[in-house]
Amino acid sequence: MILIVDDKRENILPLKKILELHNLESEEAYSGEEALKMTLQKDYSLIILDVQMPGMDGFEVGEALAGSKRTKDIPIIFLSAISKEKKYIAKGYQSGGVDYITKPVDPDLFILRVKTFLKLYEQQKELMETRDLLVTEIRYRKDAQENLEENVAQRTSELQQKNRELELSNHELQQFSWVVSHDLKEPLRKIEMFVKLLGERCLNEEPNGPFYVQRTILAAERMSNLINDLLSFSRLSSEPIFEEFLLRDIIDEVTTDLEYVLEEKQGIVNINCEMPGIVGVRSQFRQVFQNLISNSLKFTPKDRKPEISINCDRIDTPDIAAISSPNGSYYRIKVQDNGIGFDAQYAEKIFTIFQRLHHKDSYEGTGIGLAIARKIIEKHKGTITGESKPGEGATFIIILPTARINDL
Repeated sequence: MILIVDDKRENILPLKKILELHNLESEEAYSGEEALKMTLQKDYSLIILDVQMPGMDGFEVGEALAGSKRTKDIPIIFLSAISKEKKYIAKGYQSGGVDYITKPVDPDLFILRVKTFLKLYEQQKELMETRDLLVTEIRYRKDAQENLEENVAQRTSELQQKNRELELSNHELQQFSWVVSHDLKEPLRKIEMFVKLLGERCLNEEPNGPFYVQRTILAAERMSNLINDLLSFSRLSSEPIFEEFLLRDIIDEVTTDLEYVLEEKQGIVNINCEMPGIVGVRSQFRQVFQNLISNSLKFTPKDRKPEISINCDRIDTPDIAAISSPNGSYYRIKVQDNGIGFDAQYAEKIFTIFQRLHHKDSYEGTGIGLAIARKIIEKHKGTITGESKPGEGATFIIILPTARINDL
């Protein structure tokens, strides 16, 4: 549950609408005093807090929340239409905020930040719960095996120290997702290392020990993958550098990188046309085809050899069903596979960040890859759509203008 705090109803309604579109529940408070009372009665995963309010302003509310044991770990996003100077932004972080957004609010960036901090909050809670389980198991073994007391105590101390480092990193790095993406990887690697050591040296004789260890390692791996994908997504907001290049070169680079997976699954990639030269950001188009081809390999049943076909032509209008035209103003590129496919009703859902059609235990991924692909194509004034039927493979259709550098 998300709490929105603003003294003006007209400011709260648009934010609630954005959250509702992404199936996120929220409640509202119209003063700082009311917000503090509500946090005493209910647990919130995120607080969106306006800075300018009569009575207690947003900074005072943030400091009060940060000073309470019950609410100190709730991430706070400050909003302000007036206080845009650096001194106010700095004060927001000093008051316990993890982010500071100035109005008017960009809906796409707003929901990305909200989901990022919600995901990090959930991951942090999961890690803390798992840590508590491990500490309980270690204490049990310490009582049962006195000769391991010193060793267990040492490992427990190391694990607690690494968790303190992780908590500190989370507090400092939640300010911006790209900062989190860079600096949180090292503590994650250390957590995995020490959890593995605990599993190997302390929990071999405890039936539930390996389960708790594996659960912790998988949580850390999922968080690491999420961080990498969030970094890629956040980079799309930077000013791009356009250049001319051949799409065939991009696809060749991607298939070379995926050579091991292609050989392992006995998959093939067929390019059935002369790929055009286009104007764009080379590294971003590499991400697009990396995601599309990787997905085709990932979502192919184990008993089937992946077959990926890439076709292209030119059309006069940006319509996926348009008739081919040799001198058309748009390129139409199709990436088709023979994988598990998906129901047509989910054709838009798959391009939404954090959305998955399959459980993470069945197919790997963070649910960000296709969202990244769509963001890149849209930044190049194009479109990308998906067509499929369950069990009959999937086709992704990219439409791009044939414009030159000066026209983009």
